[in-house]
Amino acid sequence: MEFDLNSLPIGLLAVFVFFSRVLDVSIGTVRTIATVQGRIVLVFILGLFEVTIWLVVIAAVLSTVLDRPWLLVFYAFGFSTGNVVGIMLENKLALGHAILRIFTVRLAHEITDALRENGFRVTRYEGEGARGPVSELHVVCERRRMPEALGLVQGIDPDVFYVCETPTRVRNFGSRIPLAHSPWFNRFKRK
Repeated sequence: MEFDLNSLPIGLLAVFVFFSRVLDVSIGTVRTIATVQGRIVLVFILGLFEVTIWLVVIAAVLSTVLDRPWLLVFYAFGFSTGNVVGIMLENKLALGHAILRIFTVRLAHEITDALRENGFRVTRYEGEGARGPVSELHVVCERRRMPEALGLVQGIDPDVFYVCETPTRVRNFGSRIPLAHSPWFNRFKRK
């Protein structure tokens, strides 16, 4: 017995088209970001799932578009919703690394110490701003740890100016810096 999507009840077919489109566009959004980061294997796997789902959905819609034009509305809403869900999903996954540049006039030592005590790598530069001396703290960390770093920084200086960037490649990053006061066995744990 052959299964035909168009044999589904109208409401069920509309729900199927909507949620399938949300799924395939969400996968596509994550795949696009993974492509920019150069994650070849992940991009390959996500691409297979994305195009398979898309082909099933487009076949269901195209074969009946003249008889059921309202399916295009569910298709379009699924596409739009999928973009939003994909961005939210990618933000939760937080793939890759981030660069945090912190500019401070007065609390560079305190911010640097707090970040380092929490395992962040910090490089400090001294410079001249429009109103005098300024320190730039340069932090490269996993994207999933960015909220933690920003929380530490803003807890010390709520008025700090910072810029977040996404690098396309990071070399020799390694893992967290072991904390000086942590037990010796924590230094060998994989995170």
